[in-house]
Amino acid sequence: MKIEEVVDLQASFVRILVVDDFTPWQLFVQTFLGQDPNLGIIGFASDGLEAVQKAGELEPDLILMDIRLPGLSGIEAALQIQKLAPQSAILFLSQDSDPDVVHAALSAGGRGYILKSKAARDLVAGVEAVLGGKCFVSSGLVDGDDWT
Repeated sequence: MKIEEVVDLQASFVRILVVDDFTPWQLFVQTFLGQDPNLGIIGFASDGLEAVQKAGELEPDLILMDIRLPGLSGIEAALQIQKLAPQSAILFLSQDSDPDVVHAALSAGGRGYILKSKAARDLVAGVEAVLGGKCFVSSGLVDGDDWT
């Protein structure tokens, strides 16, 4: 399913919150996804506490969240966001490839997990999958059958 098809089903564009403490990475995501007119970055957060606050205020459709954040980790923030803004899908973007971390992120409510090193290849596919109600995990991280 293409992002355009998901957007047509929802009759609006996808509102995205980007959570990462590294500004150049935020800019990469904004530039990369900004090429699609059906996607809109509605805000940025640079730590876990700010992510929880902005998720509650902005009610994004999708949250792209790093794991290693100041204050609350991405996993801790995801647990709180699930209670505060359960309509927001969470897709983790991280450098951390530890299978235990991936499992913890998905168990905390993440619908996907993409390695930053594979973002150029996996980000659009991951966004499409998550918006389509599926789980997406970068290849080689964990057995995909565990999370489908």
